Amino acid sequence: MQERLTWIQAVADCERRGQPYVLVTVLGVTGSVPREPASKMVVTREHSYDTIGGGHLEYRVIARARERLANHEYSYELAHFPLGASLGQCCGGSVAVLLEAQTGGDARLVVFGAGHVGQALMSIVGELPWQITWVDSRADSFPTEVPANTTVHCTDDPVGDVPDLCSNAHVLILTHNHALDYDLCRALLEQDEVLTIGLIGSQTKAERFRQRLGHRGYAQTDIDRIRCPVGRSDIPGKRPMEVAVSISAELLSLVAADAAAKPARRGLSWGALKALTKEANPGAAEVTGHQP
Repeated sequence: MQERLTWIQAVADCERRGQPYVLVTVLGVTGSVPREPASKMVVTREHSYDTIGGGHLEYRVIARARERLANHEYSYELAHFPLGASLGQCCGGSVAVLLEAQTGGDARLVVFGAGHVGQALMSIVGELPWQITWVDSRADSFPTEVPANTTVHCTDDPVGDVPDLCSNAHVLILTHNHALDYDLCRALLEQDEVLTIGLIGSQTKAERFRQRLGHRGYAQTDIDRIRCPVGRSDIPGKRPMEVAVSISAELLSLVAADAAAKPARRGLSWGALKALTKEANPGAAEVTGHQP
């Protein structure tokens, strides 16, 4: 059942959880319409909050917002909807809306392993504006309460779940099982959209894994994608919290580098604004403008 939050409460909740969302705003209306300009709603992959008037118009807007989330299109879209037969509404007016898709967090992180280091790590990264998925096959290894930005994924097939979980994410392998670690490394190297791969372990483990992967036919450039030992070498200590601090510091640097490599968002183009602000032709189809 949909939670009863206002749009502004929903934005705050999504930001706190690091959850992607689309903020929908009614920019302009003509004729008879369900809601007035400045009406807003928030759409996530599973829920919607507040309303821009209900009916088929809202259904179409929600569907378009979720399509953008599914395609990871975190940008702006301007759209014009005539309220005619195509929307199953007979108001006779039209509505112009702005869809602002937000990542909800600075980064996506997937952590395999809910042992001592994993739990210490969560006490740090759980306070960051990241979207985190925490994976383990042992349900009793997870604490009763997890950070708001963290989703627990308990599975008996973590390797098989890699393609669905790890696209466009930084990944850490912190499990209790070396055989599982190796299988996860192989599965992750098959995924081009994984941002970074960190593996906990000693230099000896790192060298052994590199040799095995080389014998399996992996190119050296692919093998070098795996950081092992994971964490900052200039931050010493072997206690779980010390290791977690080292890993967190390294992750912060990686996330910052990834953000710097992406082109800065420039907002809406003048052409898109002009197209939307023109008086809509009552018989015209939808007109949209996109700005990456």
